Amino acid sequence: MPVYEYECPVCGIRFEKQQRFADPPLETCPEGHPGVRRVFSPAGIIFKGDGWYITESRKSRNSGKEKSETSLDTSRSD
Repeated sequence: MPVYEYECPVCGIRFEKQQRFADPPLETCPEGHPGVRRVFSPAGIIFKGDGWYITESRKSRNSGKEKSETSLDTSRSD
């Protein structure tokens, strides 16, 4: 079951409530004030795997630049 976040415009508190999809939205806050509203927030996204970095996804544009950077790194004799 999803967890929904609500905010009360009267007292300003935010609270969460676990509800089914079929349940109607809440109408009062835990303090008893009417008129609460559901707060929507963006979902967190985690990208995993290869191809999410600009150096990996655009190799055709940066191919000359990457070669020059690697040649500089290999020419050092530390």
